[in-house]
Amino acid sequence: MPRIRHKRLDCSPGCAVEATLELIDGKWKGVILFHLLHGTMRFNALRKRLPTVTQRMLTAQLRELEQDGFVLRTVYAEVPPKVEYSLTERGRTLEPVITALKQWGDTHTRFGTDTQRETEPEATPAGG
Repeated sequence: MPRIRHKRLDCSPGCAVEATLELIDGKWKGVILFHLLHGTMRFNALRKRLPTVTQRMLTAQLRELEQDGFVLRTVYAEVPPKVEYSLTERGRTLEPVITALKQWGDTHTRFGTDTQRETEPEATPAGG
């Protein structure tokens, strides 16, 4: 049974957090936003950065980000068609959020060096 999401933000102090997460949830949205922080990308360039995402899923996630006003899709009248994706001004406002998520992940997940050092057993001197 799907969870009911709030449609109004005056229900509790945490509702704004839930509303924000609802906009950027999805397995690939955060990663797409992260890569677009570095500039405009074509569809296949995004696919190369996300090798395990299917074409269908990437298309769906990009469409949702576009509908929510975070991503701009520009189609050039060429053969074959050229399509580029970039962040809108609204999408750029997520930069501190995405950057903070990356920094937290670097520190607290297996991708960060600090966590690896914390979980590795300390070396003991020989003979002691």
